[in-house]
Amino acid sequence: MPYSDLMLAAATRFAADPLFWAIGLATIGLIAFSKGAFGGGAASLGVPMLSFVTDPVGAAILVAPLISVMDMFTLRSFGPSSWSRPDLGVLVPGLLLGLALGWLLVSEIDGRIVALVIGLVSLGFAGHWFWQLWRRASPTLRPIEPALGFVAGAASGFTTFIAHAGGPPVAMYLIRRGLDKRLFVGTTTAFFTLGNLLKLGPYGMLMAARPDMAAAALMLAPVIPLAVRAGIALHHRLSQRAILLLTNSLLVIGGARLVYVAAKALLP
Repeated sequence: MPYSDLMLAAATRFAADPLFWAIGLATIGLIAFSKGAFGGGAASLGVPMLSFVTDPVGAAILVAPLISVMDMFTLRSFGPSSWSRPDLGVLVPGLLLGLALGWLLVSEIDGRIVALVIGLVSLGFAGHWFWQLWRRASPTLRPIEPALGFVAGAASGFTTFIAHAGGPPVAMYLIRRGLDKRLFVGTTTAFFTLGNLLKLGPYGMLMAARPDMAAAALMLAPVIPLAVRAGIALHHRLSQRAILLLTNSLLVIGGARLVYVAAKALLP
Protein backbone atom coordinates (compact mmCIF):
# COMPACT_ATOMS: atom_id res chain seq x y z
CA MET A 1 0.00 0.00 0.00
CA PRO A 2 1.37 3.49 -0.84
CA TYR A 3 2.83 5.53 2.03
CA SER A 4 0.18 8.24 1.59
CA ASP A 5 -2.63 5.69 1.91
CA LEU A 6 -1.08 4.33 5.10
CA MET A 7 -0.87 7.88 6.46
CA LEU A 8 -4.52 8.51 5.60
CA ALA A 9 -5.62 5.29 7.30
CA ALA A 10 -3.67 6.22 10.44
CA ALA A 11 -5.04 9.77 10.40
CA THR A 12 -8.58 8.43 10.20
CA ARG A 13 -7.92 6.18 13.18
CA PHE A 14 -6.33 8.95 15.26
CA ALA A 15 -9.07 11.46 14.39
CA ALA A 16 -11.68 9.23 16.01
CA ASP A 17 -9.65 8.77 19.21
CA PRO A 18 -10.37 11.46 21.86
CA LEU A 19 -7.43 10.23 23.98
CA PHE A 20 -5.04 10.95 21.09
CA TRP A 21 -6.31 14.52 20.82
CA ALA A 22 -6.36 15.16 24.56
CA ILE A 23 -2.89 13.79 25.33
CA GLY A 24 -1.30 14.74 22.00
CA LEU A 25 -2.39 18.39 21.97
CA ALA A 26 -1.67 18.87 25.68
CA THR A 27 1.81 17.33 25.41
CA ILE A 28 2.93 19.07 22.23
CA GLY A 29 1.35 22.33 23.41
CA LEU A 30 3.22 22.15 26.74
CA ILE A 31 6.55 21.43 25.06
CA ALA A 32 6.02 24.32 22.61
CA PHE A 33 4.96 26.64 25.43
CA SER A 34 8.08 25.80 27.44
CA LYS A 35 10.22 26.39 24.34
CA GLY A 36 8.90 29.94 24.07
CA ALA A 37 9.03 30.73 27.78
CA PHE A 38 12.19 28.97 28.96
CA GLY A 39 13.94 27.65 25.83
CA GLY A 40 12.89 24.10 26.68
CA GLY A 41 12.44 22.01 29.76
CA ALA A 42 9.34 19.97 28.97
CA ALA A 43 10.62 17.96 25.98
CA SER A 44 11.52 15.05 28.26
CA LEU A 45 7.81 14.64 28.99
CA GLY A 46 7.07 13.99 25.31
CA VAL A 47 7.93 10.30 25.03
CA PRO A 48 6.47 9.21 28.41
CA MET A 49 3.20 11.10 27.83
CA LEU A 50 2.71 10.17 24.18
CA SER A 51 3.41 6.55 25.07
CA PHE A 52 -0.17 6.50 26.36
CA VAL A 53 -1.40 6.72 22.75
CA THR A 54 1.40 4.94 20.85
CA ASP A 55 4.49 2.82 21.49
CA PRO A 56 7.61 4.51 23.01
CA VAL A 57 9.64 4.26 19.78
CA GLY A 58 6.77 5.76 17.81
CA ALA A 59 6.47 8.55 20.38
CA ALA A 60 10.17 9.42 19.96
CA ILE A 61 9.77 9.46 16.16
CA LEU A 62 6.68 11.68 16.46
CA VAL A 63 8.31 14.23 18.76
CA ALA A 64 11.53 14.74 16.74
CA PRO A 65 10.19 16.78 13.77
CA LEU A 66 7.71 18.71 15.92
CA ILE A 67 10.48 19.96 18.22
CA SER A 68 12.36 21.28 15.18
CA VAL A 69 9.24 23.14 14.05
CA MET A 70 9.00 24.69 17.53
CA ASP A 71 12.64 25.82 17.29
CA MET A 72 11.93 27.70 14.05
CA PHE A 73 9.18 29.72 15.75
CA THR A 74 11.21 30.33 18.92
CA LEU A 75 14.28 31.39 16.97
CA ARG A 76 12.37 34.34 15.49
CA SER A 77 12.14 35.93 18.96
CA PHE A 78 15.50 34.78 20.33
CA GLY A 79 17.94 35.51 17.53
CA PRO A 80 21.74 35.94 17.55
CA SER A 81 21.67 39.00 19.83
CA SER A 82 20.32 36.79 22.64
CA TRP A 83 22.97 34.06 22.27
CA SER A 84 25.98 33.72 24.55
CA ARG A 85 28.53 32.80 21.89
CA PRO A 86 31.31 31.95 24.37
CA ASP A 87 29.02 29.41 26.04
CA LEU A 88 27.93 27.98 22.69
CA GLY A 89 31.62 27.69 21.82
CA VAL A 90 32.10 25.09 24.55
CA LEU A 91 28.63 23.51 24.44
CA VAL A 92 28.34 22.83 20.70
CA PRO A 93 31.48 20.66 20.28
CA GLY A 94 30.15 18.49 23.11
CA LEU A 95 26.72 18.42 21.44
CA LEU A 96 28.22 17.08 18.21
CA LEU A 97 30.09 14.33 20.07
CA GLY A 98 27.00 13.40 22.09
CA LEU A 99 24.78 13.19 19.00
CA ALA A 100 27.34 11.01 17.22
CA LEU A 101 27.58 8.68 20.21
CA GLY A 102 23.80 8.55 20.51
CA TRP A 103 23.45 7.56 16.86
CA LEU A 104 26.18 4.92 17.11
CA LEU A 105 24.98 3.43 20.40
CA VAL A 106 21.21 3.86 20.19
CA SER A 107 20.68 0.13 19.66
CA GLU A 108 23.22 -0.84 22.36
CA ILE A 109 22.27 1.49 25.23
CA ASP A 110 19.40 0.76 27.55
CA GLY A 111 17.32 3.95 27.34
CA ARG A 112 15.83 3.19 30.75
CA ILE A 113 19.24 3.54 32.41
CA VAL A 114 19.90 6.82 30.59
CA ALA A 115 16.50 8.16 31.66
CA LEU A 116 17.10 7.10 35.27
CA VAL A 117 20.50 8.80 35.48
CA ILE A 118 19.30 12.03 33.87
CA GLY A 119 16.22 12.06 36.10
CA LEU A 120 18.27 11.63 39.28
CA VAL A 121 20.81 14.29 38.28
CA SER A 122 17.98 16.70 37.40
CA LEU A 123 16.33 16.18 40.79
CA GLY A 124 19.64 16.64 42.58
CA PHE A 125 20.50 19.87 40.76
CA ALA A 126 17.02 21.37 41.16
CA GLY A 127 16.98 20.35 44.82
CA HIS A 128 20.28 22.19 45.35
CA TRP A 129 18.91 25.29 43.60
CA PHE A 130 15.78 25.33 45.79
CA TRP A 131 17.99 24.89 48.85
CA GLN A 132 20.04 27.93 47.76
CA LEU A 133 16.78 29.84 47.26
CA TRP A 134 15.65 28.90 50.77
CA ARG A 135 19.01 30.13 52.12
CA ARG A 136 18.46 33.36 50.14
CA ALA A 137 21.85 32.97 48.47
CA SER A 138 22.39 35.60 45.77
CA PRO A 139 23.06 34.26 42.26
CA THR A 140 26.35 35.38 40.74
CA LEU A 141 27.74 35.30 37.22
CA ARG A 142 30.37 32.57 37.10
CA PRO A 143 33.17 32.35 34.51
CA ILE A 144 32.86 29.91 31.63
CA GLU A 145 34.14 26.44 32.51
CA PRO A 146 35.16 24.85 29.18
CA ALA A 147 35.46 21.27 30.46
CA LEU A 148 32.13 21.41 32.29
CA GLY A 149 30.45 23.04 29.29
CA PHE A 150 31.79 20.38 26.93
CA VAL A 151 30.59 17.58 29.21
CA ALA A 152 27.15 19.23 29.57
CA GLY A 153 26.89 19.60 25.78
CA ALA A 154 27.90 15.97 25.22
CA ALA A 155 25.46 14.68 27.85
CA SER A 156 22.71 16.77 26.31
CA GLY A 157 23.48 15.62 22.77
CA PHE A 158 23.51 11.98 23.81
CA THR A 159 20.30 12.11 25.86
CA THR A 160 18.42 14.24 23.36
CA PHE A 161 19.16 11.67 20.64
CA ILE A 162 18.24 8.68 22.81
CA ALA A 163 15.17 10.05 24.60
CA HIS A 164 14.57 13.74 23.68
CA ALA A 165 15.66 14.48 27.25
CA GLY A 166 18.65 16.74 26.58
CA GLY A 167 17.33 19.80 28.42
CA PRO A 168 18.59 19.14 31.97
CA PRO A 169 22.38 19.05 31.34
CA VAL A 170 22.38 22.34 29.41
CA ALA A 171 19.92 24.00 31.80
CA MET A 172 22.07 23.02 34.76
CA TYR A 173 25.23 24.39 33.13
CA LEU A 174 23.62 27.71 32.12
CA ILE A 175 21.86 28.18 35.47
CA ARG A 176 25.20 27.63 37.18
CA ARG A 177 26.71 30.29 34.91
CA GLY A 178 24.14 32.85 36.13
CA LEU A 179 23.13 34.28 32.73
CA ASP A 180 20.28 36.77 32.58
CA LYS A 181 16.95 35.37 31.40
CA ARG A 182 17.23 36.54 27.76
CA LEU A 183 20.70 35.06 27.29
CA PHE A 184 19.63 31.89 29.10
CA VAL A 185 16.65 31.27 26.80
CA GLY A 186 18.41 32.51 23.65
CA THR A 187 21.49 30.32 24.18
CA THR A 188 19.31 27.31 24.98
CA THR A 189 17.25 27.97 21.84
CA ALA A 190 20.32 28.23 19.59
CA PHE A 191 21.84 25.08 21.08
CA PHE A 192 18.75 22.93 20.60
CA THR A 193 17.88 24.37 17.20
CA LEU A 194 21.18 23.01 15.92
CA GLY A 195 20.89 19.72 17.79
CA ASN A 196 17.31 19.04 16.71
CA LEU A 197 18.09 19.85 13.08
CA LEU A 198 20.98 17.36 13.13
CA LYS A 199 18.64 14.71 14.58
CA LEU A 200 16.17 15.09 11.72
CA GLY A 201 18.24 12.95 9.32
CA PRO A 202 18.35 9.80 11.45
CA TYR A 203 14.80 10.28 12.71
CA GLY A 204 13.61 10.96 9.15
CA MET A 205 14.84 7.51 8.18
CA LEU A 206 12.92 6.04 11.11
CA MET A 207 9.78 7.95 10.14
CA ALA A 208 9.98 6.52 6.62
CA ALA A 209 8.96 3.22 8.21
CA ARG A 210 6.25 4.78 10.38
CA PRO A 211 3.56 6.49 8.27
CA ASP A 212 1.27 6.48 11.31
CA MET A 213 3.67 8.78 13.17
CA ALA A 214 4.04 11.04 10.13
CA ALA A 215 0.24 11.42 10.10
CA ALA A 216 0.14 12.08 13.85
CA ALA A 217 2.87 14.75 13.57
CA LEU A 218 0.93 16.61 10.86
CA MET A 219 -2.26 16.46 12.92
CA LEU A 220 -0.64 17.86 16.07
CA ALA A 221 1.61 20.49 14.42
CA PRO A 222 -1.04 23.29 14.20
CA VAL A 223 -0.96 23.78 17.99
CA ILE A 224 2.72 24.79 17.89
CA PRO A 225 2.60 28.47 16.73
CA LEU A 226 -0.04 29.47 19.28
CA ALA A 227 1.69 27.64 22.16
CA VAL A 228 5.13 29.10 21.33
CA ARG A 229 3.67 32.62 21.12
CA ALA A 230 1.97 32.16 24.49
CA GLY A 231 5.28 31.03 25.99
CA ILE A 232 7.17 34.01 24.56
CA ALA A 233 4.51 36.38 25.93
CA LEU A 234 4.94 34.85 29.38
CA HIS A 235 8.74 35.08 29.14
CA HIS A 236 8.54 38.86 28.66
CA ARG A 237 6.26 39.22 31.69
CA LEU A 238 8.33 37.13 34.10
CA SER A 239 11.29 38.24 36.18
CA GLN A 240 14.69 36.53 36.16
CA ARG A 241 13.84 34.87 39.47
CA ALA A 242 10.51 33.59 38.16
CA ILE A 243 12.13 32.14 35.02
CA LEU A 244 14.65 30.23 37.15
CA LEU A 245 11.93 29.10 39.55
CA LEU A 246 9.81 27.70 36.72
CA THR A 247 12.82 26.19 34.92
CA ASN A 248 13.89 24.34 38.06
CA SER A 249 10.30 23.29 38.69
CA LEU A 250 10.26 21.75 35.22
CA LEU A 251 13.52 19.98 36.05
CA VAL A 252 11.81 18.47 39.09
CA ILE A 253 8.70 17.42 37.13
CA GLY A 254 10.69 16.08 34.18
CA GLY A 255 13.26 14.40 36.42
CA ALA A 256 10.61 12.76 38.59
CA ARG A 257 8.76 11.53 35.51
CA LEU A 258 11.95 10.07 34.01
CA VAL A 259 12.85 8.33 37.28
CA TYR A 260 9.33 6.93 37.70
CA VAL A 261 9.07 5.60 34.14
CA ALA A 262 12.62 4.17 34.18
CA ALA A 263 12.25 2.55 37.62
CA LYS A 264 8.87 1.07 36.68
CA ALA A 265 10.38 -0.43 33.53
CA LEU A 266 13.50 -1.73 35.27
CA LEU A 267 11.92 -3.25 38.37
CA PRO A 268 10.38 -6.73 38.00
